[in-house]
Amino acid sequence: MRSSPFNPAEMVRQSIDVVSRPSVRRFEQYERSGGLTQAVLYVLLGAIVTGLINAVRAGFPGWIESTLVSLTGFLVFTAVVYAFGKRQGGTGSMDEVAYTFSLYWVPISVAVAVLGVIFGVLKIILIGYLLLGLLNLVRMLASVFFAYLAVQSSMNMRDPAKNILTLVVAAAVSWVAQLLVGLLV
Repeated sequence: MRSSPFNPAEMVRQSIDVVSRPSVRRFEQYERSGGLTQAVLYVLLGAIVTGLINAVRAGFPGWIESTLVSLTGFLVFTAVVYAFGKRQGGTGSMDEVAYTFSLYWVPISVAVAVLGVIFGVLKIILIGYLLLGLLNLVRMLASVFFAYLAVQSSMNMRDPAKNILTLVVAAAVSWVAQLLVGLLV
């Protein structure tokens, strides 16, 4: 694990840079700036913020579930990307994978939570339901786009087929893990 201290302000700055100017090179610029510990703390902080935002709609039990599901999803997803990516010839480390993926995971999660509350208020009008569906579609597309860049950077994999296969396997395993956590909470 990387020994650098957890600096959430710096990670927010890096997230803004990665999300506003997405590229493999941009992810590579930050992949060694931290490690698994910093990534988990950042995702936990983001999950708590997201959970509190979601509590506006779902109440306190929703906060606990949202936080646990988000953290579980991140940990399982990045662990599978790392393990399966290694089997596909990737050369990155778990530290690089976790840190790199956290830089887009947190801002997307927080942005979707904020927009979800806004669109939830609009549910009174039919358009709110349409916007919530659109929001989920946009979240999925953004996550796929950033994950595709991040896997190239963190695992040093340039074969599109291997990248896609790695991400599909990670998404499937992560989805099952999140479903199980959601059922248990």
